[in-house]
Amino acid sequence: MVKLLISVPWLFSIMVSFSLLTTSGISHAKSISINVFAIPSKPIIELMAKTSDTLAKQQMTTFYQQGLPVHATLYLTDYPLAAQNKIKQVVERIVKKHQPFEIKANGFSVSASNWAFINLEKSYHLQRLADEVTLKLEPLRDHQAPVPSWVKHYPNKLVAFERYGSPNVFQNFQPHLTLLANEQNPNLALINKAMQTDPPQAQGEIIGIGIGISDQFGQQKQVIAEYFFDAK
Repeated sequence: MVKLLISVPWLFSIMVSFSLLTTSGISHAKSISINVFAIPSKPIIELMAKTSDTLAKQQMTTFYQQGLPVHATLYLTDYPLAAQNKIKQVVERIVKKHQPFEIKANGFSVSASNWAFINLEKSYHLQRLADEVTLKLEPLRDHQAPVPSWVKHYPNKLVAFERYGSPNVFQNFQPHLTLLANEQNPNLALINKAMQTDPPQAQGEIIGIGIGISDQFGQQKQVIAEYFFDAK
C-alpha cells in the first residue's frame, strides 16, 4: 500500500549528523536535505506522546508536540533538487521487499548539548533496512557536498561520509527518536534523572518508510511520501 502525502559517543554522532544539514545546505543552494526514515507503529508513537506530556509539564515542547512526524532516521544526506522522484521510486521498490518487523523503544538519553532522545534497540532487521536504503540511495546523493569540519576528527566517520555522504551509517548507525534539540530549560536534567530510574519503554513495529525534506534539526518540515509494508 502506498500513501503519498546511554552513551555520549552515539549521542554525539546523532547530533552532529544534524550539523551536516546546515553545513551542506549553506554551501549548495541547489541541493536539498532529505531524510529517509522508518515509520514506527502506534505503540511507539504513543510512547512519544506520553514522554512529551511529561516534558510539557516542565514547559518543554517536543518535536512531537509541534506536530512533526515520529521517525527513526535510516539515511540522511543531501541530494540534487531533481532527485526527488527517483528517490521515491527507489524507496517504493525497497518497501515491496519487506514486511513489518518488531522494534523496541527502551530508554531516555540527553546529550551534553541538551538533545533528548528515546532510544531504539538496534535490531538485525532495522540495521539491514538502513543498510539497504543507504546502498540504494547513495548513488543519487550530492557527491559535491562538503565534509563537515567535525567529521575530520573521527576517522571512521570521515570514511563513512566520504563514501556514503553520511557519517552515521553501517557500523555508525544508532536508531533513535528525537524529542528535543538544544533545550535550554534546566528542568531537563531533573527529567533525565527520573527517566533513568523509570525509563520509557514500548514494543512496536516498523511499518513502512517515509521520505521527508529536513530542517536543521533533522526533523521533517515536509513529508513528501510514505510507503507502508504489506503485512502477509
